[in-house]
Amino acid sequence: MAQPPLPSPTSTIPPFVGLIVRILTFICLLISLIIIATNTEKSIDEDGNEDKTKFNDFYAYRYLISTVVIGMAYTLLQSAFSIFFVTTGNRFGGEGFCLFDFYGDKFISYFVATGAAASFGMTEEFKRLAGSDNKFLNTSNAAASLCLIGFFFSAVSSVFSSYNLPKRA
Repeated sequence: MAQPPLPSPTSTIPPFVGLIVRILTFICLLISLIIIATNTEKSIDEDGNEDKTKFNDFYAYRYLISTVVIGMAYTLLQSAFSIFFVTTGNRFGGEGFCLFDFYGDKFISYFVATGAAASFGMTEEFKRLAGSDNKFLNTSNAAASLCLIGFFFSAVSSVFSSYNLPKRA
């Protein structure tokens, strides 16, 4: 007895799910930005002078901020397009815009991941030198962790945008 063919799996994601993932990406990146931008540590040297350490004293943390800000700007733009799609049912820019979504999502997601990786690497090197109980470094790790979570959400968004590519015959 021949079995009936299985229905093909649907490869479309409801538009509001994509919007939720983009909003979660934005929230993670925003919190990461707030944490790293407000991260400071005061210390007193041997002469009694107060020294203040901030994120912009280190290239890796500045790079983290740059990737987070660029990622937030892109995610905000894409969120606006997603809101347009959810409310009207029409894709902004038509089918041709799907390629921008696809390649933009790929680029931004991995760009954000490099910011997290650079920050993790620098923090771990400093932890070897300064000890693991340093508040400044632990806070920097928290910011990089949120950036990494933002990367995961952005990567999911990238997978969703691949489902929206025009089908070739």
